[in-house]
Amino acid sequence: MNRRDFLQLGGTCAAHLGLFGGVRVSAMAQSTSGPAHRVVVEQPWARLEQIVDGVWSIVSTPLAGGENAMRTFSNGGIIAGRSGVVVVEGFGSGDGARWAAEQARRVTGRRPTHVVLTHYHGDHSAGLLGYRDGSEAPIYVTTADTRDRLRSRGRLMTDILESAQLVGPTDAMSLDLGGRRVVITPRAGHTASDLTVAVDDPAVVFGGDLLWNRHFPNYVDAIPSVLSREVRSLSAARGVVRVPGHGATFSENDLVHYIGVLDAVEAAARQARAAGTAAADAAKVFKLPAALGEWTMFGGNYYEVALRAWEREFAAV
Repeated sequence: MNRRDFLQLGGTCAAHLGLFGGVRVSAMAQSTSGPAHRVVVEQPWARLEQIVDGVWSIVSTPLAGGENAMRTFSNGGIIAGRSGVVVVEGFGSGDGARWAAEQARRVTGRRPTHVVLTHYHGDHSAGLLGYRDGSEAPIYVTTADTRDRLRSRGRLMTDILESAQLVGPTDAMSLDLGGRRVVITPRAGHTASDLTVAVDDPAVVFGGDLLWNRHFPNYVDAIPSVLSREVRSLSAARGVVRVPGHGATFSENDLVHYIGVLDAVEAAARQARAAGTAAADAAKVFKLPAALGEWTMFGGNYYEVALRAWEREFAAV
């Protein structure tokens, strides 16, 4: 899929702001993108890392560039039990989803039985059609809000989501894959309707775009106070492997730094509100504290988008 086709999807974390427009890439951000676990497969656009037996993360590397840079675009994962295989995310293109399905077959011997979609943004959902194999398709799992938003993208998308299993707004869904339980939890913050995917034993969480690592988060549809609360909830337990929506798998320090980024944005937004300064003007002078390290931005106006999200929330109170 080319850049134009991707942007036409709309509803995408990057597409709202012009993919790769004004991208800021730092040496530190690149250096933190190295693998945290054993690399099973590596392509220019993504790598498959084995976290533990039966659980893999797909870590996308779109900033590497090249014609296939957006093939997967977002992170995701593969979770296998004796009787089922879950793939997390629809990815940024049909080719990306087909690649993820092929990796699932390669490492588990089976194609995905379920695909969990954490939210509706195009870099996580545009590839859903790629999971179909002839007349066969996995069971899609998402929320009613995400399904309804994706229906606007055409008849084929509507058809494949018609029989989707829906996670309610308050109750988690549990999938028994045969010797491995996966819990899918409804949340909000990055959008009004997000999902996280957790493996019980060992403890692994796929956080979707509630979690970002060394990539400054996109607040385009965010509810900032809810985002901050959910991230803190996800950070409470120790000994958990956390896979973000973008960037390398978290270490403990990475998670602390990410929370620091959210807090720095909130502090700047509150200061701007107290001074009567518009978000666009506040963004021009905003800087992250040096102690948080370097953070890549997919779009040059991500600071303004973040401060505008807080401005919206303040106005709604």
